[in-house]
Amino acid sequence: MTLTQNTQRAALLAGVVVLALLPLPDFWITQLNYIALYSLVVLGLVLLTGIGGLTSFGQAAFVGIGAYTSAYMTVNLGVSPWVTIFVGLAITAVSALLVGWITLRMSGHYLPLATIAWGLSLYYLMGNLDALGKYDGILGVPTLKLGDWDIGQGRPFFVFAWTLALLGAFAVLNLLDSRTGRAIRALRNGSMMAEAMGVNTLRYKIGIFLIAALFASISGWLFAHFQRTVNPSPFGLKMGIEYLFMAVLGGAGYVWGALSGALITKLLEDQLQVLLPRLIGTSGSYEIIVFGIVLVLVLKYLPDGLWSLVGRWLPKPRRVDDWANAAPLAERAKPALADTVLEVQAIRKQFGGLVAVNDISFSIKAGQIVGLIGPNGAGKSTTFNLITGVLGLTSGTVTFRGETVSGLPSREIARRGVSRTFQHVKMIPEMTVLENVALGAQLRGHKGALSSMLRLDRAEEQSLLKEAARQLERIGMGSQMHELAGNLAMGPQRLLEIARALCGDPALLLLDEPAAGLRHKEKQGLIAVLRQLRSEGMSILLVEHDMDLVMDVTDHIVVMEFGTKLMDGTPEEVQQSPKVRAAYLGMEH
Repeated sequence: MTLTQNTQRAALLAGVVVLALLPLPDFWITQLNYIALYSLVVLGLVLLTGIGGLTSFGQAAFVGIGAYTSAYMTVNLGVSPWVTIFVGLAITAVSALLVGWITLRMSGHYLPLATIAWGLSLYYLMGNLDALGKYDGILGVPTLKLGDWDIGQGRPFFVFAWTLALLGAFAVLNLLDSRTGRAIRALRNGSMMAEAMGVNTLRYKIGIFLIAALFASISGWLFAHFQRTVNPSPFGLKMGIEYLFMAVLGGAGYVWGALSGALITKLLEDQLQVLLPRLIGTSGSYEIIVFGIVLVLVLKYLPDGLWSLVGRWLPKPRRVDDWANAAPLAERAKPALADTVLEVQAIRKQFGGLVAVNDISFSIKAGQIVGLIGPNGAGKSTTFNLITGVLGLTSGTVTFRGETVSGLPSREIARRGVSRTFQHVKMIPEMTVLENVALGAQLRGHKGALSSMLRLDRAEEQSLLKEAARQLERIGMGSQMHELAGNLAMGPQRLLEIARALCGDPALLLLDEPAAGLRHKEKQGLIAVLRQLRSEGMSILLVEHDMDLVMDVTDHIVVMEFGTKLMDGTPEEVQQSPKVRAAYLGMEH
């Protein structure tokens, strides 16, 4: 975080105090208090839905847990509210971990449906328990006090609630600007790339589900002592949908979109409740119709939310290259030259009756570049996926540095020192080139979400970014490190993937068509990089259709056709083979 960012955040917190001192009507202070409570919940949804790509309609239920826990314990047991917040967070955490462990294994429409079921279940549970007052709820909840000072109402509560909301926003911003944040942002683009970088996608999904639930629980705690009464009504499915509406309206992919979405929704709702009866001449919940129309228009014409408009006019933050003095990352022990790094023995993959890979065997030694070639559909990428654990073997074994890795998930194979690129480039367009490459060093860091949110991970983060910058310089992309990855042409995107793979400090590098889309000069640069890596003892398995490149850099070539190994040998032997000519040209001569 730069000095400017620190100053901006301090100014925002000071602005809350100044606003509380202004002679605003009490009505507007009350409205702003509710907006702060909503903002806390929507911040969690921005992380969960906008960044992580997981849709939840059940956040209102977690608000209810925080509210009911504090209300019950303060009214019936006489426990201090400053204790009940931690009890509420503990109950919320257990609930979120249980619900997340079950529901986040689902995909597609099953996850939203599961969160709807969760929300409805808790709503009816709250409404039917005698201990919780059924649908009448719990009355007489005490206000929040610091000694004799009442901070649970009016302007003191405004300062307290908005301070928590802003601190929550800063915590989420810190989280996203970290090793953990890069892993979270990788979730939205699917699990294959993230798992190949060493990200335990289920663990991170449960993690952001937990964080979003805890934010909601804090909002519920504040709500109970601000309202001084709780009942099931604010914690039902309707409010869960409204929270999601706030996130989408403000901009589900932006932290400040959470606050702006809550602000606009609350103000619009209050004004429509006054204006619509005057216009229509009758009372009713017609604002719901307007909200529905607004949501459709936003999704159609402004899918990134209203904050995306504001963001166009704000200065773009630029990362300061302040990692020059960062400690270098630890490196793994490399195999000795001529040691066997990879041994593939009779691997086979069947999809029903289709045999995609049929008993393929080959090996790679340290400091050797092995080419895997063949016509389209020969099974080369499937072989890659079998080696890296993306696909499970039907039979056969894969041994890496003397250890059998067959059956391990791809993140565990990556942990042992295998890095890869993909046939179709997989990167995160909204992140910079530097951040995308730093994702490759995921397994070389250890700081978690809490350290990131509290900004205790800076030393490690600087080391990770320094390594990413070094790899970008290595492949000739140092000048583009602060560009958005989505703005790159196909050739530089391919090079980005190579730099990301190198960031993992691999002993074996698997490159799937790295020259596709590269111009002549870029190909020459790639060849130079591959030769340098070989001279450093790196082992490389290369799938490529550019035969000039393959023949130029490889030491050994394995030729595949229709899922079987046609032959293997040196580049000269492959070029002279009649069988290879037949496979590529369809004839012997």
